[in-house]
Amino acid sequence: MPKIVDHDARRLELVEVTWRVIAHRGFDGVTLRDVAAEAGFANGALKPYFPTRASLIRATFTHVFGRTNARIEVSVRGLAGLAALRAFAMEVLPLDGNRLDEAKVVIPFWQIAIHDSEFAALNDEAMLQWRNWIRGWIEQARSEGLLRGDVLDEIAAESLLTFLLGAQVVAVLDRGFNDPVQLCAQLDQHLGLLKAA
Repeated sequence: MPKIVDHDARRLELVEVTWRVIAHRGFDGVTLRDVAAEAGFANGALKPYFPTRASLIRATFTHVFGRTNARIEVSVRGLAGLAALRAFAMEVLPLDGNRLDEAKVVIPFWQIAIHDSEFAALNDEAMLQWRNWIRGWIEQARSEGLLRGDVLDEIAAESLLTFLLGAQVVAVLDRGFNDPVQLCAQLDQHLGLLKAA
């Protein structure tokens, strides 16, 4: 009887291996051969799932972003306004080993997206989702009277997103000044600037 292969499970397994390889070895050294070897497959076994390195990298970014969003959805459940905004930010900030590894995957993806319109469009789609969430929570906080009157909602949303994306970089490159305790303190100061007296 022929062996039945769950193709979705196999794709997920390969993407899981890929993001771990990128996080620990760097992006430039990752080849389809490396991923196959790490996953315990014969060379060429990835081709039916990911015919090119670019297709594997796209799937890996989508997977990492999906992991973050899954955590966010759990963390913000039942929250609104500033509480939801803080819970969201805590899932994006690289506060533990897994989230730091995710940042090590996202940073080189951004480098590719600078010059590749397909990768840039994927990033734009991901960031639009986050922008919409952030704006919605800021609007909730505004309607609850929790924001200072001079806070501009659009600027506040972009400022928070810029902080979170920048935190990905500094947590990887400059951990001594951006460890989890420091990143949480920076976040709380950032959010504190929005609050009504």
